[in-house]
Amino acid sequence: MHYYQFNIGDYVSHTRHLSPIEDIAYRRLLDAYYLSERPLNSGVTAVARQIGLREYEQEVGMVLQEFFVLGEHGWTSGCADKEIAHYKAKVDQASRAGKASAERRSNARSTDVPTDVQPTNNQEPITNNHKPVDTYICPPDGEPVDKLPDCQHQAVIDLYHQQLPTLRRVEVWNSARQGYLRQRWREVAAELGKEKPIGGDAVLDWFSDFFGHIQKSRFLVGKVSGKDGRAFAADLEWILRPSNFAKIVEGKYHGT
Repeated sequence: MHYYQFNIGDYVSHTRHLSPIEDIAYRRLLDAYYLSERPLNSGVTAVARQIGLREYEQEVGMVLQEFFVLGEHGWTSGCADKEIAHYKAKVDQASRAGKASAERRSNARSTDVPTDVQPTNNQEPITNNHKPVDTYICPPDGEPVDKLPDCQHQAVIDLYHQQLPTLRRVEVWNSARQGYLRQRWREVAAELGKEKPIGGDAVLDWFSDFFGHIQKSRFLVGKVSGKDGRAFAADLEWILRPSNFAKIVEGKYHGT
């Protein structure tokens, strides 16, 4: 596809949390996806190079994790795939209509129809109903995410300090850590909001319970010594990394 509709209001409402580089990365990733009409390379380094952001591989990776899903053939976007399929269906429909029209004209010429009678064109006119879908924010499940509450970084950090006072305090909140929290926040908000719209308080309540869940793990709070006599203790960045976050939710660190 060399053209797709761009809804400015929809885009801004879902991407205002992105840094300038992340915003550029997302726009370029969308352009590359629509232009090629196939999954993006599974390697973040290769994707960053493809869109001309080799020096910002980390930001490209964060955007991929938030708005795309990694599958067998690379990074995919459910919403973009739907629009590409819609576009191809319209192209195919137009092609079939054109062939049918040509066939009718050919049949008309082969009969005794007067030359001043024009064959009827039954092709449907293009209306607003044929416009591509105005959706560009594509979470892993391929459905649009509407009105998720904004990520409350400081409130989550405060809950972490309150619930887990023995763990390492957050002194630096850089873009990488912000990205991890935004991704986890959106996942939690999307899950909580499946049945009805929710606000930021509901997400904060979930994180409060989550940190309380961590407090019950002797391993995560540094009460289990390894073979070298040292004890591991989690910190907020480690907790928010995708794989660690999922394992904590599943209770895999609560056996000791």
